[in-house]
Amino acid sequence: MTKGSYIFLAGASRGVGREIANYLAAQQLKIKVLLRKPDAAADLEALGIQVVFGDAMNVSDVERAILTDELIDTVISTIGGLPDETNRADYPGNKNLIDAAVKAGVKKFILVTSIGTGNSVGALSPQALAALQNVLIEKDKAEQHLINSGLTYTIIRPGGLKSEPATGNAVLTEDIRIVGSIHRADVAQLVVRALNSERANNKVLSAVDKNQLFGQTDFVEFNLD
Repeated sequence: MTKGSYIFLAGASRGVGREIANYLAAQQLKIKVLLRKPDAAADLEALGIQVVFGDAMNVSDVERAILTDELIDTVISTIGGLPDETNRADYPGNKNLIDAAVKAGVKKFILVTSIGTGNSVGALSPQALAALQNVLIEKDKAEQHLINSGLTYTIIRPGGLKSEPATGNAVLTEDIRIVGSIHRADVAQLVVRALNSERANNKVLSAVDKNQLFGQTDFVEFNLD
């Protein structure tokens, strides 16, 4: 992180993104978040976070938020949609963020997708794949756009998400066969650790709780340090 620079976070209103915002704020880092609705604004501002309103699906909103006089060092995106939504931000919203990050000269982009995306598709059961296929196709397009953007990136693919408190047992791996569950707070901790990890640069990593694996349990952990 460059001194005095911001971390830009998209997806902070709920889920993993909200957990990331909490962890970053606890470290007293300078954070700017993009919110589509005002619901979470007061809580985030109370943490000392700068809130910008806009829709990631709108190019001008994204550029207005990222292309500013304030130096943005890193962009983190957890945005996405549900399988039954027709207008999901998984690809178009993330594409807008990636393109703006390129224009702004951002140093690093961390994208949170999910296990089953891209070459990890074989980790999912046929039933899970059938339910998630449309979302996974969009997430794969976002991953590929980021990889081809020229930005330094880290892509983290969590397994099935749970809302309980962090367990501290979350691990990363480059093994594309691994699948399991993981708590949102644990994903957030991994994302925050990846911020300053050079080892994580230009890596695509699956994230699971090592005590909540499905099937295969033998794999090599990826060390961020």
